[in-house]
Amino acid sequence: MATHSRIAITGAASLLGKEMNEALADSSFCTAEFLLFDDEEALGLLEAVGDEVSVVQRIEADSFNNVDFAFFAGAPDFTRQHWQSATHAGASVIDLTGALEDQEGVLVRAPWITEAGAPDLGTPAVIAAHPAAIAVALLAKAAASAGKLRSASATVLIPASEHGRAAIDELQQQTIGLLNFQNLAKNIFDTQAAFNLSPIFGEEGKLNLPALEATVRKHYALLRNEALPETAIQLVHAPVFHGYGISMALDYEEPVRQVDIKKAFRSDHLSLQDDDAEAPTNLSSAGQENVLVRVRSSEANADPTRRYWLWATADNLRIATLNAIACATELGRLRPLGEVQ
Repeated sequence: MATHSRIAITGAASLLGKEMNEALADSSFCTAEFLLFDDEEALGLLEAVGDEVSVVQRIEADSFNNVDFAFFAGAPDFTRQHWQSATHAGASVIDLTGALEDQEGVLVRAPWITEAGAPDLGTPAVIAAHPAAIAVALLAKAAASAGKLRSASATVLIPASEHGRAAIDELQQQTIGLLNFQNLAKNIFDTQAAFNLSPIFGEEGKLNLPALEATVRKHYALLRNEALPETAIQLVHAPVFHGYGISMALDYEEPVRQVDIKKAFRSDHLSLQDDDAEAPTNLSSAGQENVLVRVRSSEANADPTRRYWLWATADNLRIATLNAIACATELGRLRPLGEVQ
């Protein structure tokens, strides 16, 4: 990327925005000039981008002038309010919030999964595909390379960090409150989220897990593009702060040898954990760029067999931001020479 690229991160003080800062600093965009924007509550905060420190600013009429890439990582409403200002100024827009789902011409992208349906000069913005959909797609893609699947299904355990800082704070408050026999804070979840698994939250809360599940299913279907197997996906809240856990069942039409299926999972963006290694956990996947995966047959010592179980974990914020960078790289190829090289 060109040394003189300018990158704007909107929602820079959010969990996703901070992770975006770190990921960009470790990427080919590290030499760019960074502009950090957020709402009124975050103004004046200092955020590190690589070796530099930047001040979070408010968005003004000319904030996106000469910006090459604008990453939106804050509240969806904030994205809806400002994304067109970025496009009108000539910036390539990457939406990590999903706010632009209903905008005409906006594409859902995950270059790790497929190059089909890539953006062109008429694409107003791209939505970085949901990281849970990406993780499931990576697993499904590898599984399909080992043999023809009869069926596949995945249960994704969703952490509090998926919903932002307020959800993490409330989970922490609930955990402490339960241990001290205190009343539970329920402003965000409207239910007990600590020490509890659930596919839904309370009706009076600020989160909608079934809606998130629908988004993940939609994004997987878009990424699938007939090249990946149909996969049933459900989301379940897990009482952890960070990292996905994914349990996936595979049923092949013909028996597959363990050596062949394990070979299939030694692929890009996946790290196969051998039987004698520590099993993947949400803790061991923290900060990892790959999805960690363990493979076992559904029947002890059955080899070959038609049925396999996968247990995988992934850093949800890391996968989200790395995919956003891949989207920006894809968009960068469309920019005029001299702006991005």
